[in-house]
Amino acid sequence: MKGLTDIPGIRVGHVSDFGALTGCTAIVIPDGAVGGVDIRGSATGTEEIATLDPGHVTDHVHGILLAGGSAFGLEAASGLRRWLERKGIGYATGAAKVPIVPAAILYDLGIGRADVRPTLAMGETAAAAATAEAVAEGCVGAGTGATVGKMFGMKQAMKSGIGTFTVALPDGVLVSAMVAVNALGDVRDSATGKIVAGARRAADSKEFADSEAQMKRGARPGSTLSHTTLAVVATNAALTKVQATKLAQLAGLGMARTIYPVNTMFDGDIVFALSAGTKQFDVNALGVAASEAVGQSILRAVRMAKTMGGVPGLAG
Repeated sequence: MKGLTDIPGIRVGHVSDFGALTGCTAIVIPDGAVGGVDIRGSATGTEEIATLDPGHVTDHVHGILLAGGSAFGLEAASGLRRWLERKGIGYATGAAKVPIVPAAILYDLGIGRADVRPTLAMGETAAAAATAEAVAEGCVGAGTGATVGKMFGMKQAMKSGIGTFTVALPDGVLVSAMVAVNALGDVRDSATGKIVAGARRAADSKEFADSEAQMKRGARPGSTLSHTTLAVVATNAALTKVQATKLAQLAGLGMARTIYPVNTMFDGDIVFALSAGTKQFDVNALGVAASEAVGQSILRAVRMAKTMGGVPGLAG
């Protein structure tokens, strides 16, 4: 399996600045896809989210841009939009085609260089690099500067990144996810309940502090407004915008099963959903598969993350 690009018609491209530890990821959909979104975090940074509302006039999106750099990183979405326009891809307005590109950012300014952020040029480069090949995982693209377990600040945090996973259903139906994991909380393996990556007891410790347990004892996060998990789920099943929205909502359960705590006041957690196919399948079953795909993607994001910027990663 290749991850998100297992869905025909979807391409993914990353651009990473390993010096500044930031980057962006372009999801390119040349033929368009029906989209939906679910926002559960309270510290989001987004653009063009309204286009995913079932009541919005646009029926398809043509790309999604995920970036580091906090709000500054939203500039990269214009790069993807310009690249799509040059390819003649977009919503036909009569005078011109306008690409519909929802975007979301995560906060990675606390690692690497805070004065270097994804730019319009990086968004264009990510779009141009997008392919249908297997999606690169770990500390790449929007996940270059991602971290988890920041209950006690960066000194006790762990490195994270991007992960992707596909669930196959009967009759050739596929549900895939790609997640950039930059959570306040710890990541647990839902199969065992054990913490895989998260806040450590001390800067030189390999023992986990258990963020939720510490919060219940009265501890408060050492860094705020600097966390976000961004997920994109896609299927080759045909959905309406209402159903795509439901798919995004159900997919978010994958976050709830792997990140502790999740959807806090300090996280900007978002799930995008894309329908890019014609196969028929029950949306509830698609949602079950999507939550599994998101959960597995989150685990892969931390397991494939290398040590960077002095923050330890499980991949060494």
